[in-house]
Amino acid sequence: MRFDGYTRILKLGLPILIGQLGMIVVGFADTTMVGRYSTSALASASFVNNLFNVAILATMGFSYGLTPLIGALLSSKRHYDMGMMVRNGLLLNVIFTLAMMVIMTVGYFYVDSMGQPPELLPLIRPYYLIYLSGMLPIAVFNVFAQWSYAIRRTRIPMWITLASNVVNICGNWLLIYGNVGCPELGLTGAGIATLIARIFCPVVLFGVFMLRREFTEYRLGFTGGCISRRMLGQIGRTSWPISLQMAFETGAFSGASVMAGWLGAISLASFQIFLIIGTLGFCIYYSMGSAVSVLVANAAGTCDHVEMRSIAHRGYRIILCLAAMSSTFFICFTDRVVGIFTNDPLVEATAITLILPMVMYQLGDATQINYANALRGTAKVLPMLWISFVSYILVGLPSTYIMAFPLGLGIRGIVFSFSVSLFLAAGLFYYYFMRATRPNSSMARE
Repeated sequence: MRFDGYTRILKLGLPILIGQLGMIVVGFADTTMVGRYSTSALASASFVNNLFNVAILATMGFSYGLTPLIGALLSSKRHYDMGMMVRNGLLLNVIFTLAMMVIMTVGYFYVDSMGQPPELLPLIRPYYLIYLSGMLPIAVFNVFAQWSYAIRRTRIPMWITLASNVVNICGNWLLIYGNVGCPELGLTGAGIATLIARIFCPVVLFGVFMLRREFTEYRLGFTGGCISRRMLGQIGRTSWPISLQMAFETGAFSGASVMAGWLGAISLASFQIFLIIGTLGFCIYYSMGSAVSVLVANAAGTCDHVEMRSIAHRGYRIILCLAAMSSTFFICFTDRVVGIFTNDPLVEATAITLILPMVMYQLGDATQINYANALRGTAKVLPMLWISFVSYILVGLPSTYIMAFPLGLGIRGIVFSFSVSLFLAAGLFYYYFMRATRPNSSMARE
């Protein structure tokens, strides 16, 4: 029984990890195909991707508010209520995403004022609009994926994500280069392929939800349940802090991307390669963090504070092992991995210099991911809002600017600065999770 706790986390987390690795493969494929098409296309993709990351991660984080709520209902087998929670959550997530799309639409008209190289703007503008169109399908998929994770059916989103990755890569091959009689669209073709894959995911997952017999009780709650003001308020109170936490964290990286653009197209293209490689660590850690969140939510449903802590600490040990493995991979295969993405020797040489500072922040990233997800599982998520604001906005962005420009470290300074914000966030998330899981604490009684 000693290893049972680890087995439960791995059983839930591995399908999520496989799905995340599939997304990384697509990110690698996208970056490789676009990078080999042209350095300008790679730099333009870097700017748009990182600008949208704030909105995409904010909408994703908003859907994460459903996980602890559905997970707690699972403990008491309230399947009808879980279906009704999905219905209310879908409505709230669609409204939130539409609001984010309005903000990003306004941002489109100010792209030429963001200090990017002028020669990139003709590539940036159409790619921006295509990316904008994919936000709503992502939001719908996220809602049903969180339901699937919360009921411990993590393999369903995994298989759908892997299938969509095949669709995306095939679309890239056809539309970027104009193979098999298709038009050669370059970066715009990559955007269209990604949009098709993003529409594919929610269509298939919704079909699974509506058609499989084993989900009948959830489906009855979804179709027959009412829109409840109480439930909407419950979802909103849990979702907003998580959404803003992820928006602030991603905002720090997106702000760094804008600053990388101030250093020129070579630095911006190199930064995109760094982000794709760095995503490997983040997605691996977050897959296990998601499993930790689900199991902590199940324990929270029975107010078992000892079990909540035990799950979080076991998850942390697993994530530390994964961090050590990913860091070793980054160090040993730097030249080979970077060389996949570009034929430009200046971009390749610059990207290689970013690997060591990236390895330096892996421990902080792994720690903050584990305990942020553990805190999310308790549903005591309000501290996540100010922790992320202080760590990533008040401390992180100024650190990025100071290291890159006044200290003269350039693009390497941007990556070095991530250690500051990530280690600060890691310590604060750990402290507040431990505080939330003290039986007699004020947070535990909320």
